[in-house]
Amino acid sequence: MEGIMASQEPRVQELITELRDQMTGAYFKYKGINFPVGLYAPETISYVEKDFKVRDDDIFIVTYPKSGTTWMIEILSLMLKDGDPSWSRSVPNWERAPWCETVLGSLSIMQMTNPRLITSHLPIQLFPRDFFNSKAKVIYVSRNPRDVLVSLYHYYKIAGHLKDPGSLDQFLQDFLNGEVQFGSWFDHIKGWRRMEGKDNFLFITYEELQEDLRGCVLRVSEFLGHPLEEAALGSVVENSTFPAMKENTMSNYTLLPSVLLDQRQGAFLRKGVCGDWKNHFTAAQCEVFDRAYREKMQGLKTTFPWDEAPGDTSPALVPGAWDL
Repeated sequence: MEGIMASQEPRVQELITELRDQMTGAYFKYKGINFPVGLYAPETISYVEKDFKVRDDDIFIVTYPKSGTTWMIEILSLMLKDGDPSWSRSVPNWERAPWCETVLGSLSIMQMTNPRLITSHLPIQLFPRDFFNSKAKVIYVSRNPRDVLVSLYHYYKIAGHLKDPGSLDQFLQDFLNGEVQFGSWFDHIKGWRRMEGKDNFLFITYEELQEDLRGCVLRVSEFLGHPLEEAALGSVVENSTFPAMKENTMSNYTLLPSVLLDQRQGAFLRKGVCGDWKNHFTAAQCEVFDRAYREKMQGLKTTFPWDEAPGDTSPALVPGAWDL
């Protein structure tokens, strides 16, 4: 890793070409967590965990995959520019807020100026150790794990670095067993919830963002100490809507080569609804999921928006949210 860090950062397309043959859909395990071969490397994960230097004004977006990552990147990109959308319309979101654990991201972050906007899917035990002795801030976005599972299932079908998910039945078992990229959703959220109450940690849910985007933007702006004038607030909300993001080539991932994301097989910004799991889960799958959820979340003294009606199989979909 030291050799990689010392070398000049290669261009994205050149590095993608080098990694292409490595992206076989296989995983490697780092401390029991699955990572896809190619975009990630054990040396990179080790470097991020042990040696990544965190700056006090760093802002981290932390999520389990498919929980609202792209949405929060867009919100913060707009917020940091006081509502001016030119940055988010001219620079791809993976350059505005690189993933620190990817080979590409770990290289590009070193070239960024302050304040750095950084994204991560890492569980807390693999997160940069330097963060816990810093004033840097984490915004953790979580989502109904049933919707996460369904969104992941569709994403696996178009992502070149991930193995074929098989049937939904098989993928459900893999998800519940943590045999997917970044490991167990249950362990991920329980680990990060230990940060609750810290001044530099904000927990927010996808469902809250969907229900009251304006109010959530205000919460985030207060947390970051970055107040917004009314016009700026309106611009942040307007430009982080689903239609705005779906049309923005800097946010919808259509700029990625098909070897990474083949959107001919399905759009990354897929449906524009919340609760799509109700269209996919059978009654038996609901029962299996709910039983596992109760067992794995037992003892966690908190409730989430999706806990209000566990196992609800009614077909009522709520417009206005989306798979990100």
